Parts: sequence; structure tokens; C-alpha cells
Amino acid sequence: MKVLYALYADPETAQRAVDALHAACSELNFDERQIVIISGEPHEGYDFADSHITRRPYGWAVFGAAIGAGCGYLLTTLTQRAYPIFTGGMPLSPMWTDGIIVYELTMLGAILTALITLLVGAKLPNFKGVIKDPEIWLGKILVGVADPLESSQQDVQECLLGAGAAEVKQFSGVSD
Repeated sequence: MKVLYALYADPETAQRAVDALHAACSELNFDERQIVIISGEPHEGYDFADSHITRRPYGWAVFGAAIGAGCGYLLTTLTQRAYPIFTGGMPLSPMWTDGIIVYELTMLGAILTALITLLVGAKLPNFKGVIKDPEIWLGKILVGVADPLESSQQDVQECLLGAGAAEVKQFSGVSD
């Protein structure tokens, strides 16, 4: 992975750089998803900070809870029918006991899907490599383009410098 990036001291200039990259992405032949933004702290109220927000985790948690409840119901029902014990038409275990198992599997399904959604949303594990620059942890904001075309690298550099960056850096390869 090759990234051309610049560091910005405040969120206003970082927002200008992101806006400039969004405006120039069609003429520089890269996709908006190639724009990389990394910050050491959240910057609420800026478009670059809100671009990754999604409401999907809640829906996936409800879906996982429904799957867990269905599995819990099937587990208790099929288990009772699998044992050939004559109970005179009564269930093998009372409804309240089945309810506990269904409840626990409902919660397990919700928790596991929320965890998986968190890992997928955070792109963990990341086998592509991590972009590191020590100045990010000193309060600067990294804005760049991942895998730009060779023909448009100079234009990307000019776009980043025009937004207020002091210098444009390059990250190549995979680091730990």
C-alpha cells in the first residue's frame, strides 16, 4: 500500500484538504474511498470526522438477537422431543426453564454480532499495514490518498500543499 499524505495542525485545514481531495478525485482518477484520514483524537462537527458514522451496528445486533432466540427455541424444543421419556403430554422441562435458555442465547447472539460488527467496522485485523507517523499523536491530522496513480501523484501533492500543508510525505509498504 502506498499513501501520499500531509499533516495538518488544526481541523479546519484538514477539512479544507479533504474537501479539495473530494473535489479533485474525478480529475485525478481516484475513488473517494481512497482518501485516508487519521487523527489521534476525535474532531466532532467536521465532515471528515463524521464520514465513517453508520447506523448498521444496531440492526446487526437485533438480527443476531433474533437468530440467537430462534436457536434457543429450537434447542429447547428439539431437545425435549429427542428424549423418549413418557411425560403424559407434559413438556420435559417447564416453560420458564426454556425461557431462560432462550433469553441467554438471545443475549449471546446480540453480543457476538455486535462484537463482529465492531471488528469489521474497525477493519481489524488489518493485514494491509498501518500508516504511522509520530506527529499524529502530537495532535496533527493526517490526510492523504491511498494508492494514487503514478500519473496523478504530482497533482495530489499540489492539492495537499494548496490546502495548507507544509510538506507531503509518502508511506510505502507494510509496518507493524
